[in-house]
Amino acid sequence: MGRPPEKGIDESRLHVEAPERTAAGLPAVVNALRVSVEQMGAARTARTLARINQHHGFDCPGCAWPDPEHRSPAEFCENGAKAVAEEATTRRVTPSFFAEHSLADLAERDDYWLGQQGRITHPMVLDEGGTHYRPITWDDAFTLVADELEALGSPDEAVFYTSGRTSNEAAFLYQLLVRGLGTNNLPDCSNMCHESSGTALGETIGIGKGSVTLEDVHAARLIVVAGQNPGTNHPRMLSALARAKRHGARIVSVNPLPEAGLLEFRDPQRPAGLLGSGERLSDLHQPIRLGGDLGLFIGVGKHLLEADERDGGVIDHAFVTEHCEGFEEYAAHVRAVPWAEIETATGLTEAQVRALGEEMVASPATIVCWAMGLTQHEHATDMIREIVNVLLLQGNIGRRGAGVCPVRGHSNVQGDRTMGIFERMPDDFLDRLDAEFAFSSPRHHGYDTVRAIRAMRDGQVGVFVSMGGNFLRATPDTAVTEAAVRRCRLTVQVSTKLNRSHVVTGRRALILPALGRTDADVQAGGPQRVSVEDSMSVVHASTGRLRPPSPHVRSEVAIVAGLAREVLARPRFASRAPRADWTALQADYRLIRRHIEAVVPGFEDYERRLDRPGGFVLPHPPRDERRFPTPSGRARLTVNPLTYPALPEGRVLLQTIRSHDQYNTTIYGDSDRYRGIHHGRRVVLVNPADVERLGVGDGQLVDLVSEWRDGVERRAPGFRVVAYPTAVGCAAAYYPETNVLVPLDSVARGSNTPTSKSVVVRLEPALSA
Repeated sequence: MGRPPEKGIDESRLHVEAPERTAAGLPAVVNALRVSVEQMGAARTARTLARINQHHGFDCPGCAWPDPEHRSPAEFCENGAKAVAEEATTRRVTPSFFAEHSLADLAERDDYWLGQQGRITHPMVLDEGGTHYRPITWDDAFTLVADELEALGSPDEAVFYTSGRTSNEAAFLYQLLVRGLGTNNLPDCSNMCHESSGTALGETIGIGKGSVTLEDVHAARLIVVAGQNPGTNHPRMLSALARAKRHGARIVSVNPLPEAGLLEFRDPQRPAGLLGSGERLSDLHQPIRLGGDLGLFIGVGKHLLEADERDGGVIDHAFVTEHCEGFEEYAAHVRAVPWAEIETATGLTEAQVRALGEEMVASPATIVCWAMGLTQHEHATDMIREIVNVLLLQGNIGRRGAGVCPVRGHSNVQGDRTMGIFERMPDDFLDRLDAEFAFSSPRHHGYDTVRAIRAMRDGQVGVFVSMGGNFLRATPDTAVTEAAVRRCRLTVQVSTKLNRSHVVTGRRALILPALGRTDADVQAGGPQRVSVEDSMSVVHASTGRLRPPSPHVRSEVAIVAGLAREVLARPRFASRAPRADWTALQADYRLIRRHIEAVVPGFEDYERRLDRPGGFVLPHPPRDERRFPTPSGRARLTVNPLTYPALPEGRVLLQTIRSHDQYNTTIYGDSDRYRGIHHGRRVVLVNPADVERLGVGDGQLVDLVSEWRDGVERRAPGFRVVAYPTAVGCAAAYYPETNVLVPLDSVARGSNTPTSKSVVVRLEPALSA
């Protein structure tokens, strides 16, 4: 087994090659096994990878792509194996590690080094003014949190963040505890990624979730993949796309960057893919200008209307008449948008836009998939509403092989929202929660992630608790967010591994070590299992088997229950606390699921349905019966004025992206082999025409300086320019290194999601060069 690295990423070793044009295959298998053996050893690797995503195994802690009904013995991808290896690693961060490394020392380390040290084994506390974390007992840790919460002027001075890897059971108890305290301050990672999807879908079809199943993907005739890189971020999606292609589907990719996974895919589950040639997935690539997707789908809608007027049979008028509202207003608006403006917005020609329109004309069943390339713009909700418009025109919701498909990231981000992790849960959910637990939950809206940072910045938050995740590296405007967190009296991180959020803290800080998805969870009632919900509303069980990294590590359920027993017993909270037997709930998670049955629609007979191989599917009225739970009972065609990011002279639009050696904020290594970037991360990918236009050299070291209307200069220093085939006027660089460039107050209208995919930057010669 490999030892943790002594140093972080050495950018002086950076070298650049031509981007690859094929994904997966034997190189992916070799790399997955190499990382797994380094972290876990050969025997542990074999035991662990044999159980990932199996019916009686554990759910991958990576992305939320659904599992097929019939699963291979190796039902995982390269990055899923890396995620498992990071969690199931034999490396340990013990109290002696914290004694050896001061907070100042840890602050000098990079994110890769921090994450590679291993699993945290003991609860740790950083005292006010302290230089090192020291061990603390669980009881003392819970007492410390309770003391700080009780001392607040209002429960709304506490914020409780959640990562999308938290199980349904832990999330449900967590939101119950928080509402029992008297606040709805429940921001989560969805606020920063797919909140725009939920907002737009809720407004148009009445439910903020995707409407397709995995079987729909396999049956689709046309799949449009917009603002998404499945080869790195959701690799198992490539297998589903390949299967759809074999069934006759056509695939269109819409992205400023050409991505290897959509060019050619070598399916490692098939002998031909492992050893032979690959399968070309994308039939048509649309090199869209960043933020131009609204213009693209307006243009597609315009083309569909014109084709229907000319030839008939393109618009599903019966569906529109029976199930939709707003058609006349929508059609009048789209017809009036000039093609010249669409070309400016998209960076595409009219012919290119019409080519996608013709693909939709020819398709009897169309799915549009998207991810954060669409959701992190000021006009993100408009873009997604426009996708819904073109699908509704042809009746492509509630039809086999058709629908909306927002592809979520974290493995249970959708399930956490279903369980109540939301600062604005609807009253009917809160009514059922109150009835089940005989208390009165607060009804005023709480903070989302951006508003929570603003409140911390303004000194309005005393306690910050994070259930998983790496808040400091997931959020925008890094310098502002760090200063905001430091204003808190107490910060609490429920974590499996070390990350930047343990280094930038409040005046006092706690690290509470949690079990991972791969760990055996044994409570007083015996071995336990948890459940999760994937991107397509399938709820299934997850049961870990590995020995936990330490007897001092507790499950997230046990941590929440322990906090609740201590906090809600305090006189200030006891009189309004929910009536729950926290000790019994910790001992037997079946009791939690019984409460979920009573509160959350669709979970009836939870335990028995969870026993089914593959779990069960939650109801989705638009998909299941073409019923739209909007105020009018109809799906809404909407008018979305054409807007797009302005590009001042001498600037580029920057999108923050992941490398192939990372998942969200977790960095697995120092390379991005599909894009040809090796042994370094501080690169900025720029179109060769822009390299020349801006007067910089390929390979030159530059500082990235963002510009926004607040006039504040935000600088990310020391990035190497790489000439790359991205769309003209657009650039890309990895986060979290570039989160510093994203203004806190630059957010999507309606969803408040940071605009990480449309940052105006200038490239200046590096100050340190």
